[in-house]
This record gives sequence, C-alpha cells and structure tokens, in this order.
Amino acid sequence: MGKVGNHGILQDEQNQRYLEERKSHYASVVKKLTIMDDVFMRNVLKKKRCTEYILQIIMGEKNLRVIDQVLQKDYKNLQGKSAILDCVAVNAEGKEINVEFQHEDQGASPKRARYHSGLLDMNTLEPGQDFSKLPESYVIFITRGDVLGYGLPIYHVERQIEEVEKNFKDEAHIIYVTGSNRADTELGRLMHDLNCKNPSEMHSAILAERVYELKETPEGVEIMCNEMQKILDEGIEIGTERGIEKGIKKGIEQGIEQGIEKGIKLCQGFGSSRELAKHKIMEEFSLSAEQAEEKLNLYW
Repeated sequence: MGKVGNHGILQDEQNQRYLEERKSHYASVVKKLTIMDDVFMRNVLKKKRCTEYILQIIMGEKNLRVIDQVLQKDYKNLQGKSAILDCVAVNAEGKEINVEFQHEDQGASPKRARYHSGLLDMNTLEPGQDFSKLPESYVIFITRGDVLGYGLPIYHVERQIEEVEKNFKDEAHIIYVTGSNRADTELGRLMHDLNCKNPSEMHSAILAERVYELKETPEGVEIMCNEMQKILDEGIEIGTERGIEKGIKKGIEQGIEQGIEKGIKLCQGFGSSRELAKHKIMEEFSLSAEQAEEKLNLYW
C-alpha cells in the first residue's frame, strides 16, 4: 500500500479516536449538569410530566395539568427585538405560564420579568381579537440566589391600586423563586432537585426518572452528546456567518477567524482538552496541525 493509502488509514484512525474522545468527554460533562443548566433543562422538560411537577409545586396547584408547551422559542416584539423563552406552557384552564431557569441572577431583573410578560401578551392575540381575550399569564423566574433580596423562598408580584390597596386584576402575575432555598418544604426539596447532579439523591421520583434517563442510559447520553455538539457547531457557524455577511474577502476572513476563536472558547467552556479543541478546529476549518496549534496559542 502506498504512502497516500497509509496516510488515509492513519487519518481515519485519528478521526475515530477524536470522535470517541469527544463523546467520552461530553458524557463526563453530562454527569455534572443539573436542571438549572440550559442544555439539560430543555431536555428534561421534553417530558411534560416534569414541567407539570415543577409548576404544581411552585404554583401550589396539585391538580395543575399542562396541555401544551413550547421549549426555547424565539418571541419577538413589534420592533423585531426578540427573547428566547425557556418554557411557555398552557394549563388546562388556558393560563399561559413562562418559566425561566436563570443560571446567573443578573438575567432575572424586574424589567426583564416585565418584558417577558409583555412578550406573552403580544404573541397571544390574533388580529382583530379583543383585549378581553388575553389569557391569565404567569412569568416565573427560578434563580440561583435571592434576586429580590428580602430573604424569602418565593415572591408573588402583583400590580396594585395604591390608593385603595386593591389588586389591579390584570391577571398578569410574576413569581420569583429563590433557587438557594433548601428548607424541608415541598418548594425547598424542589430547589434541591433542580440543583442536584445525582438522580439517586433527588426527592422527586418524576424528576429523578428523567435525569437518570438522560445521564445513565445509552439513549439518553447519546441525546445529550448530540445536543452539546449541536451547540458547539452553531457557535462556530455564527462566528463564520458574521464575517460572510460583510460580503467582502476581508469580512470573510474575519468571520472565519471569529468562528475559530468562538469554537476554541466553547471547547474551553465545556471543559474540553486542548487536544480535543485542536481536532475540532482542524476538522471544521480545514487547518493543518501547525495552523491549529497557532490558533490555540492565540485564543486558548
């Protein structure tokens, strides 16, 4: 067999080792994820029973039933500004419920809650429908810490007519849940579960079953590995597209460079090894080993 053939076999073996290493690494990352982590949350909530259970505890409605839900949908306002909402569910009574899992407390300001509430309304009515048809709505922020700072496990925010101290009755509700709460209550146990890595240590059988499925079964681990690879690929594509949109050679070159930098940073964010990141950018951007090493020296 000639040198070219031997080189091809060697390259195939290297690619196979890279793929196996990448999958093994992703599987180890999955073990560390909790429901408060974005990529894991959206896969847990694909089982509607999990969404139901979380809302039943937070809203204090044991019989709450979710009849429909949308995960991580892009909602736009009239000016085209958008926000991706983690989960928007509709219960059997027609109430719209947006629940947000905030890994960082900075993303849960009161004005963001107000904006989310407005987005629900703007994306509900059909043209010509009367405002009276707006459904009752809830925006729920589950945060790492106590964002509002009053030392409470849960906050119910309502508009009020100040002069008479009566509820405004616009049926738009905002709830903040303190994720650091570990009290021996239903809510405290739920917060424990949302921040728990090990399904065997969770209180809720419903959540534990789904977490076990995604972390411990071959099918579930495969789903999560594919999800993380998709996020990595999309990040690289975004970096490349930004340059391409400029429509000139310099812009394209800058876009590719941004894509390489983004890919390396995402690998670091996932805790990947330097070697894994090197193989990834070699594969995605057709770089030689030497070129990839230069980029790692720049951005790692």
